[in-house]
Amino acid sequence: MPRPRVYDPDAVLDAAESLAVHSGPAAVTIRAISDTVGLSNGALYHSFGSRAGLLGQVWLRAGRRFLALQRELVEAAPQGAGAIAAAAYAPVVFAERHPASARLMLQVRREQVLGNDLPADLAEQAHELEKLLVDLMIELSMTTWDRRDRAAVDTVTTCIVDLPTAILLHRNRLNDPTARRQLSAAVAAVLEVGPAPNPRRKESHDRNP
Repeated sequence: MPRPRVYDPDAVLDAAESLAVHSGPAAVTIRAISDTVGLSNGALYHSFGSRAGLLGQVWLRAGRRFLALQRELVEAAPQGAGAIAAAAYAPVVFAERHPASARLMLQVRREQVLGNDLPADLAEQAHELEKLLVDLMIELSMTTWDRRDRAAVDTVTTCIVDLPTAILLHRNRLNDPTARRQLSAAVAAVLEVGPAPNPRRKESHDRNP
């Protein structure tokens, strides 16, 4: 009796990721991946449940890779402004280390990959990834200004989400050296200004002259 074929799930995710970034998420079908990796449709359905489950796993792997790298860069940088600048530069390093994952995560619209038919367990995992990013932004705000109010966290968000998106991602300039320098300069300028005053601290000071 022949032994069942052993396969590497990451090879399946690699194939789906490559197809999604080169031909669009709509091109990722169970049949297409089956033809690419040489596995039966049944084996893929058994492992991933559905096409939506397969795409969800691809997205989650890319998201985990990005957040792990961003955390690595933050921990290697000086606390404060240096850590925020390192987090802002994470898309550049991510594109160098994981080109396909970076294109999927940073340049393909999330809703094209994670549709309404995403399995509940994967939707929960996607929510947990979002929470990890928010937790990081709060941590950066605390270590930089000893604040976690909205104005302070919004400033971190501007640096590590809004500016990289506007300067590098929307215009597909991840590999442009000038754009990278512009990102660093923009982040430095925002950090020099810093967050708006904390209104709660002002109210407390007014009540206790």
